[in-house]
Amino acid sequence: MGIYLNPQNDGFKEAIRSKIYVDKTGLIACTNELIHTAQKYICVSRPRRFGKSTALNMLAAYYSLGCTSGELFAGQKITTPNLW
Repeated sequence: MGIYLNPQNDGFKEAIRSKIYVDKTGLIACTNELIHTAQKYICVSRPRRFGKSTALNMLAAYYSLGCTSGELFAGQKITTPNLW
């Protein structure tokens, strides 16, 4: 049951260590703006093989209480100011 409530960050850790990784941590900023609003339900839709699972693994690593992921996000867009 813990994998659904507080998933680990293994999927995102594997993704950022891959040779081909596109930083989509900007999705976290958009998600943070929508939390606690009427638009809080988000649909992440992309064509097949366009990174839906990677995006969800990133969000799970960021919001999970089951692990610490600060070091994984160091150097990503979400931690670099004024790149928006």
